Amino acid sequence: EIQLVESGGGLVQTGKSLRLSCAGSGFAFEDYVIGWFRQAPGKEREGVSSINNFDGTTYIEDSVKDRFTISRGDARNEVVLQMNNVRPEDTGVYYCAAEAARMDAIGWYFDPQNYDHWGQGIQVTVAS
Repeated sequence: EIQLVESGGGLVQTGKSLRLSCAGSGFAFEDYVIGWFRQAPGKEREGVSSINNFDGTTYIEDSVKDRFTISRGDARNEVVLQMNNVRPEDTGVYYCAAEAARMDAIGWYFDPQNYDHWGQGIQVTVAS
């Protein structure tokens, strides 16, 4: 059974940093795309960043590309979302998701409908 567990969320002040981790189990991590998504209250879930573990390609949504980075973590089955200079608009529930690796247009990687496996989500609150 594929499982994804997010960690590292919480309350942070504007301008500070936060490190989110996604730990996966039950699947061949190297053969999957891992995506980070977020959902603010009253808004739709949106893609933030993703990494294709098969070839290492990373994707960052334009609104966060100068502040967020995605990478493989120290653990073999871990993906990290490093969030720097956070803003109140970054507040929301952050989810990691997994889908079998593929080569596709950039938009594919940011569409939550393309991912079948999801973590439970973790709250990130940025105080102004």
